[in-house]
Amino acid sequence: MFEIFVSIIALAAFLSYLNAKFLKLPETIGVMILSIVVSLLFAASYFIDQSYFDQITAIARSIDFKTILFDFLLGVLLFAGAIHINLKGLLKEKTTVLIYATFGVLVSTFIIGTAFYYIASLIGLDISYLYSLVFGALISPTDPVAVLALLKKAGAPKNMEIKIVGESLFNDGVGIVVFLSILALATMVHEFDVTHITTEFGKEAGGGFLMGFLLGHLGKGCIKSVNKQAVIAVHISLAIVLGGYVLSNILHISGAIAMVIAGLIIGNSLHKKSISEDLRNHMNIFWKVLDEIFNAVLFVLIGIVMITLDFNVYHLLLGIISIVLVLLSRYITIILSNFLLKKSNRANKNEALILTWAGLRGGISIALALSLPEGEVKDIIVYATYVVVVFSIIAQGLSIERVVSKLLKKN
Repeated sequence: MFEIFVSIIALAAFLSYLNAKFLKLPETIGVMILSIVVSLLFAASYFIDQSYFDQITAIARSIDFKTILFDFLLGVLLFAGAIHINLKGLLKEKTTVLIYATFGVLVSTFIIGTAFYYIASLIGLDISYLYSLVFGALISPTDPVAVLALLKKAGAPKNMEIKIVGESLFNDGVGIVVFLSILALATMVHEFDVTHITTEFGKEAGGGFLMGFLLGHLGKGCIKSVNKQAVIAVHISLAIVLGGYVLSNILHISGAIAMVIAGLIIGNSLHKKSISEDLRNHMNIFWKVLDEIFNAVLFVLIGIVMITLDFNVYHLLLGIISIVLVLLSRYITIILSNFLLKKSNRANKNEALILTWAGLRGGISIALALSLPEGEVKDIIVYATYVVVVFSIIAQGLSIERVVSKLLKKN
């Protein structure tokens, strides 16, 4: 496994170089496009040497995507994203972010899951309603990784940027908890206890928030006490992330939510006058570099997943239809969320369209899909998820700048 992970990091570095030198696309999009091209080249080897193709496929299938993402990458990526967020700006938009990340995820899960169930039935694919809701839960969270740099380049207003990125950071944690809750329902053999799921949901989300609060203030205090030793401060922040995420998993609480809260608290403390410029620079550079390296690794992994998919025209058709479902449900949830917001915080028609198109899906959705029990249902969901994620990152990612510019001019 170690050799495979090292190879993935090396491939990510090479593809990042090719993108910077030749494609000159936003890194996440460029690396993903190149990794898909690499996967297609490997797939083409089937027509030249089938035994070589089988070896490559076996290696790709041996990659434990879920373990790499959930036990390692996710905590680092969420903390790195949160540490650079303006906490004061986020608190101004806290109601909007909270509603989008909770109410929005729940409503989106129901809309997508229900439509997915009926459409799958129409084209002859056998999938239960609960597993359709599982798909709705794993595809509903938006990805903060893919969209932040694109929004800045597009010149989106600061408040809109905070809404989208803040929502993305929090709904990853919420989406994972919803996914696990519905999956528990779908895989129950004995009679199901609703109280049990409600309790687990509260423990995961509430426990994650409390853990993040404690870790954030612990890190904040420790970093402040070594103000003149920037390298030690960076080391402390890394220990908070890796150790805190592992501890959250042991306690069965949401490590994703914990890392977001801890990142926001520690990131906000770096702007205090008592913090030296040297320490602030070290922290910002370290987490920016780590963020970009692991982002590249994540999108290479997404590209590699393509090798493991067996072509099925009906699965592909359902995936293409799911693109429309995901976009439509995103727009509907934003409109419905307006009824829960003050008039001043509501998104107008053009803002709703921007929020819809900027709601990119990413690696977390694929990792959740790959974590499902083996079988035909998993194959259907993984295929649909992959199609949605690839379209989201490439098509939406490449066009978001033009969409934002065009719609903002009409406001």
